[in-house]
Amino acid sequence: MHQIKTRSLVTGCLLSLLSALNVAAEEFNLTSATIADINAAFDSGALNSEMLVKMSLARIDAYDEAGPKLNAVLLINPNALETARALDRERKSQGRRSPLHGIPVVLKDNLDTADMPTTAGSFMLEDSIPPDDAFLVSKLRAAGAIVLAKLNMSEFASGGAMNSLDGPIYNPHDPERTPSGSSGGTGAAIASAYAPVGLGTDTGGSVRGPSSANGIVGLKPTHGLLSRDGIIPLALSFDTAGPMARSVYDVAVSLGVMTGVDLADAATIKSEERFETDYTRFLDADALKGARIGIARDFMEADEEVDWIVEASLQSMRNAGAEIIDVELPEWLLESRGEFYRAIRYREFRSQIEDYLGTLGPDYPKTLAELISKSMTLTSRRDDGITPNPGRWDLMMKEDDSGELTDYEYLAVRDHALPLMRGVIGGLLETEKLDAIVYPTSPTRPERADPDPDPDGAPGGGGSPVILANLTGFPDLIVPAGFTGRGLPVSISFLGPAFSEPRLLALGYAFEQRTGARRLPITTPPLDGELITY
Repeated sequence: MHQIKTRSLVTGCLLSLLSALNVAAEEFNLTSATIADINAAFDSGALNSEMLVKMSLARIDAYDEAGPKLNAVLLINPNALETARALDRERKSQGRRSPLHGIPVVLKDNLDTADMPTTAGSFMLEDSIPPDDAFLVSKLRAAGAIVLAKLNMSEFASGGAMNSLDGPIYNPHDPERTPSGSSGGTGAAIASAYAPVGLGTDTGGSVRGPSSANGIVGLKPTHGLLSRDGIIPLALSFDTAGPMARSVYDVAVSLGVMTGVDLADAATIKSEERFETDYTRFLDADALKGARIGIARDFMEADEEVDWIVEASLQSMRNAGAEIIDVELPEWLLESRGEFYRAIRYREFRSQIEDYLGTLGPDYPKTLAELISKSMTLTSRRDDGITPNPGRWDLMMKEDDSGELTDYEYLAVRDHALPLMRGVIGGLLETEKLDAIVYPTSPTRPERADPDPDPDGAPGGGGSPVILANLTGFPDLIVPAGFTGRGLPVSISFLGPAFSEPRLLALGYAFEQRTGARRLPITTPPLDGELITY
């Protein structure tokens, strides 16, 4: 007690002295700090990477297996602290490699890491060590980022926010609610300030659903802007990784570190001469002034509280000088989007997962049929925590029965329907001279963690518009917009044409600065030692 009082007295005297000298004290707050704030604290000497990693580990220890037991983390990198110390020494002797130097990042467990297992959340890939890092993981490490942890996810990136390897994930704003899938672990971890930046993947909304449900910023980039090399595939026509963070600034920083043409992924050739390495230079708090924003009301009227927050968001944009234009999507497009999605998604997973499984050791399944066969050996929870996941495994049977990549339906959708979707939505943006189309990312508040089945439900064909960005390949930025009366997050999406990330990030940043709608979840409050005054 005497030591605490003495420390408080010294701190008070120091602050008084700074005030008398008219020197403003700076403050670092872990749970609200951007990467710019972290680097400022690094530069001042008040913080280093080792301290930052220890703070992150303390939050994981407090809230993942204890407290609300979010279960967002599958595996902690045992070398994280050692890497942090090495990067601290390097910063002192050579300066920083990039803005991510010494910054902890967390990865969805379908991104390959050569030094840690990559399992896609499945007991069928337990302890699988891939041959090398995913391209994006290599880029992050080269930039000086520290891979802190691999995160829980929907099994093989589809289905509910749970898997057979580690069970369900919970929403930190309300653990009785879902954090959404399939990047639910990333969404919950970033919202709870386990790390400043995380990576998810998105085939049909898997970055954007968890960003919305957990009240954080997320980006589904243009298809081909980020390499998919070393990512366990779900459907390569749609697959992309995407950064998730607590601020638009942090998404912009991390995106610029990861872009670039990758010879191992032909899709990235589309980004040649169109990608940027510093997206922060486009951030503009006045970007909404003079902007033309379309509102897709087709995706409203499902939840009055969500609708109210969207209307308030539109008014905020108007107040900032934006012109809001109602847009209407063709009825045939809305009715067919789910069928188009499934025609591609199911067949591609059936074919493409075999290519990935072929890179693994002999003890692992090599085909989707072998995955299904192995899944049927587990019908009850084991003593080691391995848990059946019938919802995902039933979907595997549908995927296995879906057909071949030579089927006329697949070829027709790939060669004609997808260009048609791009033409219609791209044409709408161009004809109306829109900077973006906005809509509620999820038309309803996050659902219960274990809802009863919906007999009329169909994957990819629900009320949410998110698969439109996958069907077109267009970018979609998610920004927190507000909260329901019971404190559940609501987000708004900014959809733009291919490679319009600079403009979307500018608009999202301007909206974020006006509304400040992000909040730390009530179940994961600040811990002692996370506030530093210097």
